[in-house]
Amino acid sequence: MPPGYDTATLDPFYAPPMTYHSQPLNYHLYSLPRPDTLAHRYFVSDDIREELQRRSETIHTVPPAGLGLPEELQGYHTLVPLETISADRRKFGSWYSTVYRATNSSDGVTYVLRRAENFRLTQPIALTRIEAWSRLRHPNLVSVHEAFTTRAFNDSSLVVVYDDHPNAQTLYDAHIKAKPPQFQGGRLQAQSNRISERTLWSYIIQIANAIKAVHDAGLAVRLIDATKILVTGKNRHRTKCLWSYDRCRVRLGSCGIVDVLMYDMPAEITFLQQDDLTMLGGLIIQLCSGTTSAMNHLQKAVEALGRNYSSDLKSVVLFLISKPGTHKTVGQLFDMIGSRLLTELDESQNAVDRLESELMSELENGRLVRLLCKFGFINERPEHNHETRWSETGDRYIVKLFRDYVFHQVDEVGRPVVNLTHVLTCLNKLDAGTDERIMLVSRDEQSCLVVSYREVKACIESAFRCACLPVRCPLGRAFLLSYSAVAVGRWTLILSCVAS
Repeated sequence: MPPGYDTATLDPFYAPPMTYHSQPLNYHLYSLPRPDTLAHRYFVSDDIREELQRRSETIHTVPPAGLGLPEELQGYHTLVPLETISADRRKFGSWYSTVYRATNSSDGVTYVLRRAENFRLTQPIALTRIEAWSRLRHPNLVSVHEAFTTRAFNDSSLVVVYDDHPNAQTLYDAHIKAKPPQFQGGRLQAQSNRISERTLWSYIIQIANAIKAVHDAGLAVRLIDATKILVTGKNRHRTKCLWSYDRCRVRLGSCGIVDVLMYDMPAEITFLQQDDLTMLGGLIIQLCSGTTSAMNHLQKAVEALGRNYSSDLKSVVLFLISKPGTHKTVGQLFDMIGSRLLTELDESQNAVDRLESELMSELENGRLVRLLCKFGFINERPEHNHETRWSETGDRYIVKLFRDYVFHQVDEVGRPVVNLTHVLTCLNKLDAGTDERIMLVSRDEQSCLVVSYREVKACIESAFRCACLPVRCPLGRAFLLSYSAVAVGRWTLILSCVAS
């Protein structure tokens, strides 16, 4: 346990180390496929739901035992390595770097900690550079929060804290790293890393947009590398009746750390900002050629780019890798991009429409959850107000028969009817209180009632209000109620939410 922590007063955000076998999540909530007609009306789509569940599973991953990591680090705990810690790690100049995910003890949120090993801070004022970055917020930047030095790793390390984007890929992993061959047409074939020009323009616009925000703040990125740019999400655009997923959100990562590491070697900000554009040109060449060594054979790489992509893209690359000058600005780059900015704007607006549609589906099924909660409070209640058959009499009996009508039907051979369409249709008619009539039959088939959904809804409201009324109890039960007063108080808020 970290120093100062007591197991009796442990904060709720601290996850003590445990040893157990991780079980894969069941991403499919239903045993049977739901009806196509209801797929986009009452439930979030499968792809978004599964993606968010995978992110949640990743966030709660605990580190394997035996790594020798510190249990607590300046208010952060449960460190999980996100990169290999072997000898082939990449460097920031002369410093090895390692990335961890950790949980903040104050807010319970996970963050990413990038550690520069064996760094000795000679001028504490260097950390003020991180303060400037922490004020910068942009959709194409991984936000910076704070920086500090520590000896918790048995050396002098610099740690910079960033937003966490679970399951994000780097551009290197997504488009440059060699992919294993796959079987196609009965044969094992290599996969191509070639990136489409449409996706390239999207990356260029997003990264240039981030660079402009950084330059307008009087800063320079200083690190535009395929291994430090994250692909954190997908903008979905509509084609006919389908949603496509080849529009990816990218964010510049590891911002600000170079400013601290290189503080003793100051440089003119104008030169650094022009160098950002040169690094962007080199990144585009690497993505087009599918290798990080493309800049070592620049002439061949540019010729190959001209053969495989449009002349507009080649002109942008030549502009970016040209010599520094007053003409070389990010504003001039946007002038060359031209109308493709509008295409990217259209895709962003389509993504907003898509997410709003998903939220509307969640809003609709929330109404059904409130109905099901009322069913749970009423049906099969063993006793209420000293009535042992409370749930079997009056309005509650009709509610019970309706529950059987919705959930407990059987077919002609006695098999349960598991029909989600029937359930959703009945619940929505009940919520609307329609005048459509249905026949409710008791389990012994001795009683038969013909009622409307409006009447069933009135019975549910009446029974629920009755269940919410205070109960007058004999003196002999006063001790029991006082003993359970705290537990009952915990449900007061839930009852009021359902009643609304």
